Amino acid sequence: MAVQKYVSDIKIVEQNQEVVYNYLSNFDNLSTYVNEGLLSKINESVPQIKVTDFESDADSCRFNISGMGKAEIRIIEREPVSTIKINSSGGLPIGITFWIQLLPVTPYQSKMKLTLHAEMSMMIKMMVNKKLEDGINQLADMLTNLPYR
Repeated sequence: MAVQKYVSDIKIVEQNQEVVYNYLSNFDNLSTYVNEGLLSKINESVPQIKVTDFESDADSCRFNISGMGKAEIRIIEREPVSTIKINSSGGLPIGITFWIQLLPVTPYQSKMKLTLHAEMSMMIKMMVNKKLEDGINQLADMLTNLPYR
């Protein structure tokens, strides 16, 4: 198994760094958003994979992936207002470590960058490499447009 690194473009979030950090560092905030439309968008864009049964608490999210079973991602480290580190477990065929990094631009604007380290076999890499390259920026775009409050 080899580790592959994927890094998003730097995105601008039209919100204060602390507000963005507080929202993203609590997975409970994502539950309503995910269940109200994001799952259907994911399932439409990648019809080979069906994600269902999303649930979350403050530190983790759990969901089923068709053909793979139950998967979980968990916040394993928080560096207040600047970094959130996430790790995967469960039924995923790849191991994921993921960072969300935030920096202030102005009092009402922040920079965001996502970094993903995916540990996977060469066969899986051949199947998902391009999707992960594109997906890291799509995820960054989605996080940029969340209803931060």
